[in-house]
Amino acid sequence: MKAAILVFPGSNCDRDLKIAFEKAGAQVSMVWHKDDALPEGTDIVGVPGGFSYGDYLRCGAIAANSPITRSLKAHVERGGYALGICNGFQILTETRILPGALLRNANLKYICRTVPLTVRTADSDFTRSWEVGQQLQIPIAHHDGNYQADAELRAQLEGEDRIAFTYDENPNGSAGDIAGVLSANRRVLGMMPHPERAADEAQGNTDGRAMFDGLLSALVSA
Repeated sequence: MKAAILVFPGSNCDRDLKIAFEKAGAQVSMVWHKDDALPEGTDIVGVPGGFSYGDYLRCGAIAANSPITRSLKAHVERGGYALGICNGFQILTETRILPGALLRNANLKYICRTVPLTVRTADSDFTRSWEVGQQLQIPIAHHDGNYQADAELRAQLEGEDRIAFTYDENPNGSAGDIAGVLSANRRVLGMMPHPERAADEAQGNTDGRAMFDGLLSALVSA
């Protein structure tokens, strides 16, 4: 599996994501925001957490219009995989690769702690290693993680089994307790929690490792 991780000014989880992919056995390239092409043979693009462009205007809004993001869109449109975590999820909604929007946390405070999640679907290569209903402990670290979608969109996501994770104890006001959503073809996942921060024994938690191992298994098999 070849993974490309996008790096914007203000990204601060890019190396964490690189290590998580590498521990799963992937070949990883770091791609600067001013580049206009992904490395040849890229299987999955990682859009990491952080504060791209200092969260100026809206979180992810400037990054959504950077040169490399045009290549990300093209990659996704031809069926490529992408994983957006935290600020990466914000970027995926700003590009309209994923539906919905991320707003300021309901309590207007930055939140950084480990929270319980429930796996809502196992029907994706991101979640295939877990069972529906399984509980995970995954860290969050965000100020604008309040996922919002109107009733019609939430019903569509629910009906199409595209809600990947929900919070057990909603920390930020997200509609329907949603913590992560999938694209229509199930090859793009956006989520606010950080599985890359729970993928190694040294982090004291390995609940996120199965995502990366499952992706590697699926893409190598394909």
